[in-house]
Amino acid sequence: MKKLALLILTLFTVGFVQSQTKKSKNMKKKILFVVTSHDKKGNTGEETGYYLGEVSHPWEVLHKAGYEIDFVSPKGGTPPVDGFDLKDSVNKEFWESKDKSKIDNSLKPSQVNPNDYSTIFYAGGHGAMWDFADNTELSTIASKIYENGGIVAAVCHGPAGLVNIKLNDGKYLVDGKKINAFTNEEEAEVKLTNVVPFLLEDKLKERGAKFEKSGLWQNHVVTDQRVITGQNPQSAKSVGEAILKELNK
Repeated sequence: MKKLALLILTLFTVGFVQSQTKKSKNMKKKILFVVTSHDKKGNTGEETGYYLGEVSHPWEVLHKAGYEIDFVSPKGGTPPVDGFDLKDSVNKEFWESKDKSKIDNSLKPSQVNPNDYSTIFYAGGHGAMWDFADNTELSTIASKIYENGGIVAAVCHGPAGLVNIKLNDGKYLVDGKKINAFTNEEEAEVKLTNVVPFLLEDKLKERGAKFEKSGLWQNHVVTDQRVITGQNPQSAKSVGEAILKELNK
């Protein structure tokens, strides 16, 4: 009887462990959205921040697919917001969702464990040009997520966060990859060429990116080796869809 009981217990334990292991493997890792903490466009006096539609439209795609989303910003806490338009139904949906409180209490980079995430996504807004590129903590998080087999994505000015990411081999993440972002022509169109600290298109090219672009305000998204980038606010939803497609591979 004791041997039988021991056998049953052993089989139960093995089955339980296998079940939990399978369950763990099937659990969806979270997605990390990065938003700017910077609220001024240089010395112009104009306010900026993360562009709401560049958060809400990818969020809608990924949220509806069942992914949990966390938010991080260089300073943590409540980040400034730009492009605040609640006539956009997706913006309104996000603003009234539970995740609104999460973005208003965004994590500091020091609070983020890269192993918890399948994807890191840098949202744009002009503020990103001032506090994304040189944030070594965020670059390290992104590098670890990518080296773990994850996805690095960005839209509009969000790719400012990609320019200084280096991989274990010492190469820049964007080196040799097809990348796009807010273009020189678009920066000129909004008359901020001489206000931003650098031109995003030029900097990405300096880092070895194969820069792609379409005309002004055209939806343009490119995926290359688990790096997904979109050109402008019009590309935000398509970036979310490209992330989802890559996650489903």
